Amino acid sequence: MNDSFGLEGRTYIVTGGAQGVGRALAEFGLERGANIMLVDINAKVLEQTKAEIDNPNLECAAANVAVEAEVDTVVTDTFARFGDLHGLVNNAGIVRAAMAHEMTLEDWQQVIDVNLTGAFLCLRAVGRALIEKAEKGDPAPGRIANISSDAGRRGTIGQINYGAAKSGVLGLTMSAAREWARHNITVNSICYGVVETPMTDTIRNERFRDRYLAQIPLRRFATPAEVAPATWFFLTDAASYVTGQHLSVDGGFHIAT
Repeated sequence: MNDSFGLEGRTYIVTGGAQGVGRALAEFGLERGANIMLVDINAKVLEQTKAEIDNPNLECAAANVAVEAEVDTVVTDTFARFGDLHGLVNNAGIVRAAMAHEMTLEDWQQVIDVNLTGAFLCLRAVGRALIEKAEKGDPAPGRIANISSDAGRRGTIGQINYGAAKSGVLGLTMSAAREWARHNITVNSICYGVVETPMTDTIRNERFRDRYLAQIPLRRFATPAEVAPATWFFLTDAASYVTGQHLSVDGGFHIAT
């Protein structure tokens, strides 16, 4: 595979893309010639990001992934802007930290709505479009990468809502992979550890920082730029025979005792 990673001219939706990991994911794809529809609920930051990246292959859509109609509109707008769609990076997520016995139902539901239901709505909308293309004889494969977390594989302390949602994303991934393989659509998930982003500032700066670092064999947190390549692997032809899999990109956190 050349340096384009096989992405040149292909179109992908990237959710949760205004900053942090989402922005790094978008930049990786754009640098290799992909068209990107960048989605985020924060319209102001999204427009700032678009201006800073300044790439003609980038389009932005302010949308809440937990709202069905807004997700469906994003897919429609992607076809209107780029004329095609090849895949999805399902990255949008939020945190609402609290111990289980202190967590409010509102905080539980907000995280489930965005991190799990939102992931489902995006996967479903993109999957429908990819299946329709396949049924019309389009030979181009469909590729979906769901961003999960090691919190969904090992559990987590102080974020039971987040752990439950990300565990659900793993089940979502495997079920969709089974259902859509016959349409030449692959679905995989990537389990990040702690990545240096605005969303993880609280984790990285409070008393849990040293405990987290002690469990990471590489003894550091990831940067958004270094988790992007492993994520994009699942959207390339190099991963054409890989589906229903979960890849931990976490500095070895998942193997630590």
